[in-house]
Amino acid sequence: MIIALDAMGGDNAPQATVEGAVLAAKSSNHKILLVGPEKLISGELLKYHKKYDVTSLDIEIINATEVIGMDEHPAKAVRQKKDSSLSVSAKLVADGKADACVSMGNSGAAMAAALFYLKRIDGVLRPAISTGFPTVNGSCIIADMGANADCKAEHLFQFAIMANIFCKKVIGIEKPKIGLVSIGEESTKGNELTLGAFKLMEKGKFNFIGNVEGRDIPKGKADVVICDGFVGNIILKFGEGLAEMMLKLIKKGFKDHPIAWASLPFLWFALSDLRKKVDYSEFGGAPLLGVDGVCLIGHGRSEAKAVKNAVFSAARAAEHDITNEIKEAIAKYGNISG
Repeated sequence: MIIALDAMGGDNAPQATVEGAVLAAKSSNHKILLVGPEKLISGELLKYHKKYDVTSLDIEIINATEVIGMDEHPAKAVRQKKDSSLSVSAKLVADGKADACVSMGNSGAAMAAALFYLKRIDGVLRPAISTGFPTVNGSCIIADMGANADCKAEHLFQFAIMANIFCKKVIGIEKPKIGLVSIGEESTKGNELTLGAFKLMEKGKFNFIGNVEGRDIPKGKADVVICDGFVGNIILKFGEGLAEMMLKLIKKGFKDHPIAWASLPFLWFALSDLRKKVDYSEFGGAPLLGVDGVCLIGHGRSEAKAVKNAVFSAARAAEHDITNEIKEAIAKYGNISG
């Protein structure tokens, strides 16, 4: 797979993005197109030459003279900065020169670039950002987690169709359990949006298990959790904050009770597994489902490990051809006017 990586995207770019690209190329057969100012990226890449023999890795630098900042207006920045690393990355996919693009930068701008260059799949009302969320069983997929703050029932229905395909093809769950976020399990509970979505999803060609409450999400009751982007983003950010709090409390507990340090060697592997489970870098990034091409949006704070995993996630999505899978599903039973 050929992956276009926005080398200037994110708070820690280009250091983290370039190192992530090196790690990804070193441990896979994927070709990485590092998109950004050629001189700057080349200099950053040389830092890893002795350790990884960069010349032997399948990495190519694609020059882009502009950068979209994290605080810039998304649509305006994409329109005005056509030679930005983000825009060029998306255009490489649109032109068939890359199989997927990845950016850890301005998420709104990444979505705008994908819509501008890749366009929406015919029949898709709204693309959705779909990301992994840790559960006691492993993880679930949340869609949408921030692309659409205001939604209609039809949008949630299509989110379910697209996330179901992603979960089946990329995650590998044969019959994902689809849950709709609401304030109660009963079909009569919720607001106008969820009540309308429930009626549509009951008729969907997927394994709809009904409403799920907030507490059901970390329990792993559903493999795919559907909500509007406003709710999804709150769930995601709350989960990140809760995970950080729990890890800090555990650390504080050891400091407050020095004798507990004696048990640390016995707990080390369990604590390491816990830290890994709640670490967003393990998920890499979130695919933008519903655009005509694979686009993965990563966390702005991403370090090299998250960048590497984002490249792998994008490659898996491209390998499983989820774009055409979504096209077929939307054309068959998801093309709702609204």
